[in-house]
Amino acid sequence: MLIKNGLTTIGEGANMPCTPGAIKAFKSNQILYAPGKASNAGGVAVSGLEMAQNSLRYTWSRDYVDGKLKEIMSEIHSSCLAYGKEKNHIDYLKGANIAGFIKVADAMLAQGVV
Repeated sequence: MLIKNGLTTIGEGANMPCTPGAIKAFKSNQILYAPGKASNAGGVAVSGLEMAQNSLRYTWSRDYVDGKLKEIMSEIHSSCLAYGKEKNHIDYLKGANIAGFIKVADAMLAQGVV
């Protein structure tokens, strides 16, 4: 019904609530779809910033945390665009998946796991 009524963009606001069938419909209709793993990364990032702040026993201003969050989300968006580039559109899900795998692989290499 959403597609029939002209949906052009959808951003998950929860942890991946769209069904595989809905995602397939978005992709086949070239709907810009931002999966929860990308759009919800801000909450995870804020938790990480909070843990870092607590560990260092620092008190960061709201503006500082907001600036860091904007940097993180901008980097996530750029990665989704770079890795999700298709011929006629951006596959944000593909970009988010590839960017996530690369982050994990880089972390494993940095820790000497691989």
